[in-house]
Amino acid sequence: MTHLTPYSALAGGLLIGLSASLLLWLNGRIAGISGIARQLIWGERRESAWRAAFLLGLIAGAAVCYAIARALFHVDLTPHARPGFPPVLLILAGLATGYGTALGHGCTSGHGVCGLARFSRRSAVATGVFLATAIVTTFFVRHIPGLQ
Repeated sequence: MTHLTPYSALAGGLLIGLSASLLLWLNGRIAGISGIARQLIWGERRESAWRAAFLLGLIAGAAVCYAIARALFHVDLTPHARPGFPPVLLILAGLATGYGTALGHGCTSGHGVCGLARFSRRSAVATGVFLATAIVTTFFVRHIPGLQ
């Protein structure tokens, strides 16, 4: 990240809040993405339609934003992996993230967005653990020789 983007961050935050609020108000469900994805795969089939629609909406919304940014503002939003970063560490990080969301009974969207908005103490603790773990992990990966 080389520059501050307050308007796109504000717009993204508003859209996340709006979508989480609408899912709660209209469907009575918390927008915990890991839980929605897990239940789509292993949950009850009668609940799969809204879960699939929600997840497809996330992907489609990102694709639309990417197309608009690229067409109107000539912005390259293509994610770039860190050069020289071992792919095995990316795979291990993904597996650790999946395990952590199962262990914490939720992810950053469920706890950090929806749980904190509902003043959940459990979500506040979980979000603090997420942030502390991210800070420590980033320190090790960026500053410990041999992990770079």
